[in-house]
Amino acid sequence: MKIPFVDLGAQYRGIREEVLAAVDSVCSESRFILGPDVAQFETEFAQYVGAGHAISVASGTDALHLALRALGIGPGDEVITVANTFIATALAISHAGATPVLVDCLPDSYNIDPAAVRRAVTPRTKAIVPVHLYGQAADMDAILEIAREHGLKVVEDACQAHGAGWKGKRLGTMGEIGCFSFYPGKNLGAYGDGGAVVTNDAVLARQLRLLRDYGSPEKYKHQFKGFNSRLDGLQAAVLRVKLPHLDAWNAARFRNAQEYSRRLKDVPGVKTPAIVADAGADSGLLPHVFHLYVVQVAQRDAVLAKIREAGVIALIHYPIPVHLQDAYAELGRGQGSYPETEKLAGRAISLPMFPELTVEQIAFACDTLRAACGG
Repeated sequence: MKIPFVDLGAQYRGIREEVLAAVDSVCSESRFILGPDVAQFETEFAQYVGAGHAISVASGTDALHLALRALGIGPGDEVITVANTFIATALAISHAGATPVLVDCLPDSYNIDPAAVRRAVTPRTKAIVPVHLYGQAADMDAILEIAREHGLKVVEDACQAHGAGWKGKRLGTMGEIGCFSFYPGKNLGAYGDGGAVVTNDAVLARQLRLLRDYGSPEKYKHQFKGFNSRLDGLQAAVLRVKLPHLDAWNAARFRNAQEYSRRLKDVPGVKTPAIVADAGADSGLLPHVFHLYVVQVAQRDAVLAKIREAGVIALIHYPIPVHLQDAYAELGRGQGSYPETEKLAGRAISLPMFPELTVEQIAFACDTLRAACGG
């Protein structure tokens, strides 16, 4: 048996006719840049997450970058985020002209450590960017409390957490701005790149719409030096087809994760992912939507090679933490700066995860991992 890490083809086969009809409609009417499909998707996505406004952009990285710029964050400012994230989170801060201040993650959820955030606040701190990593909510109660105490803005990096909740609210709606990626492999993925920013602040929403479109309120009039960061009509049409399926797909991911954890709970040397117990608060929202299902094992590289050889296509997210990347040598944070992040980087394996995974596939992956770990 060969199990892919993600099977976008299986998803496409289930919605093929809807997608083809939507794409044909866009092409027939030549609605390629912004236009009605984009506007309709923005309305539908805002309603889905429970925000007043959704502004689509070209990528999740752009969503974070433009969110910070809309908040007036730039040179001389510091923005706190977690070291355990994809580099795009830090790059967005840098692109805004600010300095990323990294903190360590928690050992169980792998999300940002609020106590470390509190220690990292300085007079130059202007914002916190909590990352809802792998699809699980960061501790938003603690983050928002710190932000209130110090007058800081909160920009949620929900690029891996479409549809997940924290105590009755969808992620992305608790800070000033929430940011999403529609990279194809995400829980809600386009057929190319794309992203969105959500907010309840009408002034910020207007600023973001200008930022994404050359700073232009109308054609050939430019209020400031904006950017070209627009979601195209074809991607919006695909996302409109997919959005009504998202909750069912997330529920399937959650069931798959439970099956993985049940089968791996007694495997020596394997640490399965934890779920923050009170994040859902009986709201009916999933506290974790498992964009990734990440386990920890000793001798990770050897184990990974064995399960791949057996046909289980697993990956590593992320083998080199942000502070150890050459691009961020300027931060001066060497090995040992963030122990939990570095430990995870050396032990993490992301097992195959997608809604269409079968119990048989999960069983094979777990049996293969057990054998590779000597269990």
